[in-house]
Amino acid sequence: MKERCTRILAVLTDLLFPRRCPVCDRPVEPSGAYICGACRKKLIFIKEPRCLKCGKQLREKEKEYCYDCGGKTHIYDRGIALYTYGSIRPALYRLKYGGRREYGEFLGRELAMRLGREILSWRPDGLVPVPLHPAREKKRGYNQAGLLAEEMGKCLNIPVFSGLVERSRNTCPQKELDGAARQINLKKAFKIAQNDVKLNTIVIIDDIYTTGSTIDAVAEVCRNAGIKHVYFVALAIGRGM
Repeated sequence: MKERCTRILAVLTDLLFPRRCPVCDRPVEPSGAYICGACRKKLIFIKEPRCLKCGKQLREKEKEYCYDCGGKTHIYDRGIALYTYGSIRPALYRLKYGGRREYGEFLGRELAMRLGREILSWRPDGLVPVPLHPAREKKRGYNQAGLLAEEMGKCLNIPVFSGLVERSRNTCPQKELDGAARQINLKKAFKIAQNDVKLNTIVIIDDIYTTGSTIDAVAEVCRNAGIKHVYFVALAIGRGM
């Protein structure tokens, strides 16, 4: 009886407040799904060959690293991403600026389902979402990286340490800056907030990976706190060369 009532309630909820597709932002078809069948085909996954450092998809099979990683030393160990930025950009924009926090559930589950085997192979002690500055998180109402991490943690049974790192400076958006300015913008922007947590391996979770400046800045404070292995997972990433 209880299960039947739960199903009826779910059906009524979906009729009154239909779930919206993260790609087209219309009520999902078929009803009850998390994404429209037609829209799922529009999402482009990162596939081999990938950069061995940041995970960007490469155009040439004989290359091991993308142009950025070939000429730059990153602080993190390695990272991977799920989608090309261009294919998931509308959903990301609505998640970050349109109040569509419900997209975090679907996207976090997709990350766990499609990248979970590789994430678990790193044997992480925890997931660490890239933090927002408190003022920005209060205005937005949530941290999109935190939503992704929480859903991934539930699916993969990995603890999430949302309070391990905090953003101590309210920096300007990275998308407005070039590579060198991004690094300067993030200088001393993060700090460890939980010194009593002892971790050996972590996975930093973020929505977008571009030059790696944000991941490196978070990785640096984590390494300085004694964390030996730092990986990252991003929902979206640009194309490599």
